[in-house]
Amino acid sequence: MSNSDGTTDSGGGPYYWCLRHNRVETDRNVCPAKVTMGPYRSPTEAEQALDRVAKRNEQLDAEDAKWSGEQR
Repeated sequence: MSNSDGTTDSGGGPYYWCLRHNRVETDRNVCPAKVTMGPYRSPTEAEQALDRVAKRNEQLDAEDAKWSGEQR
């Protein structure tokens, strides 16, 4: 069931990081998929989502630079 703010009341379950509210959400109060990351197994994993993305992007940027011959 959807609430007026776009969240749902479907019960507990996996955890998500909401980019709109900058908080952990569950199936019980999750925003639409276009503004969430996940699912994650724990609230801690969800809280760390943006850090993991930033680290992964740094690694991929370094690999791209290596392929193109740039120095980093």
